[in-house]
Amino acid sequence: MAKHSRKYNAALARFDRQKRYTLDEAIQIAKENSFAKYDEAFEVAINLGVNPKHADQMVRGAVVLPNGTGKVNRVLVFAKGEKAAEAQAAGADFVGDDELIEKVRGGWFEFDTCIATPNMMVAVGKIGKVLGPRGLMPNPKVGTVTFDVGAAVTAAKAGKIEFRAEKAGIIHAAVGKRSFESVKLRENIAALVEALVKAKPSTAKGTYLKALTVTTTHAPRRARGSGGDGRRIPSGLSQKDPVKAARFAGNRFVVAQAAADHPVGSAWGSLRKDRLCV
Repeated sequence: MAKHSRKYNAALARFDRQKRYTLDEAIQIAKENSFAKYDEAFEVAINLGVNPKHADQMVRGAVVLPNGTGKVNRVLVFAKGEKAAEAQAAGADFVGDDELIEKVRGGWFEFDTCIATPNMMVAVGKIGKVLGPRGLMPNPKVGTVTFDVGAAVTAAKAGKIEFRAEKAGIIHAAVGKRSFESVKLRENIAALVEALVKAKPSTAKGTYLKALTVTTTHAPRRARGSGGDGRRIPSGLSQKDPVKAARFAGNRFVVAQAAADHPVGSAWGSLRKDRLCV
């Protein structure tokens, strides 16, 4: 049986793992129970009602968090000519073509995000075996293979994160830092949930958004979500109207329309305290 430190056990004793907390309560508990000496990442794990073993139920995508991730994102772009100049103007940290590809092949990985134009993918594919295991391989599904490199670089610098369901159907993502204000963490989580609802596979059956857990890097995880009013997302609704689908997001995860004065200013901007639990 794994042994934990005294600080970890003390943090674990401060909350009831069997109790379901509202999102605001869970965020506050996670922030208070953080005992690391550095500014830890604030993470979420969302349990989806999908089976990624089936190709038509894989959930994958990307979203720009409204308040960023709190991390400096080093962006590398594989491009030539005008597109290389566009990437540099947008603020890319490293831009190049064949010479840069050889540098990466040699074991250089001082970057966090990799973007490529489609005409460079034949050459980039040759280093796929070193980029892929590190999660750095450009992919058109998440917008990192594109001719619009300026917009891709801007999004990456602004706090764009990628998500992908693991084999158990769980999404793991860092949505900020412990030092973020609670409202900013809440807004980032709302943006991620909205992206997940939009990405709901048409073949997924039953409850799609099952539970949400929040934690910091070294802290114990909060109890998973329950609550809600028993409604489920009708078949196909998340693709037809993702905003409306927010109001039918499962018997454990219900999101209502934003208040008019909410700073996010979208239908997903406000999460009902009495409904959305973690």
